[in-house]
Amino acid sequence: METISRESAWEILTKYNKEPFHLQHAETVEGVMKWFADDLGFSADRDYWGVVGLLHDVDFEMYPDRHCLKAPELLREGGVGEDVIRSVVSHGWQLTVDVKPEHVMEKVLYAVDELTGLVWATALMRPSKSVQDLEVKSVRKKFKTLNFAAGCSREVISRGAELLGWTLDDLIAKTIEAMRSVEKKG
Repeated sequence: METISRESAWEILTKYNKEPFHLQHAETVEGVMKWFADDLGFSADRDYWGVVGLLHDVDFEMYPDRHCLKAPELLREGGVGEDVIRSVVSHGWQLTVDVKPEHVMEKVLYAVDELTGLVWATALMRPSKSVQDLEVKSVRKKFKTLNFAAGCSREVISRGAELLGWTLDDLIAKTIEAMRSVEKKG
């Protein structure tokens, strides 16, 4: 797996994304993807996993109606390889594209993209406003409340767990742990 540098990926991302929320989400998913690479035995590819996580929503801010459809063009212009492009696009499977997540990394990205948003929204409701003391049961409760963080697709999260062969609780627990490792302190 060949990847571009994190610095080059950041340049591409910030060319098309300015909103702090989108940039924070990209960095969260990048860190979560690196954590999963290590956790699942793919440490040699952790930078690749991170770059895919960082770039996954490259087209979302400027082209929300063409999400995952415009990304290949933007990424090719930035010199990004086809393997990264395929992985980025696969997180839009059954939403905007027919590119099914095949590699474990693509399945993780598919599963955690929406889930990181739900976990973060749940954490913000807590007195600590942190994932450090967040429990699976709290996320599960919010998962069932469909109008809470309504933009986070429960269907995609559930399908992602299924693609990975994990229970929803296992996916949530691992994602919380991953987010703890990347949460900015203080």
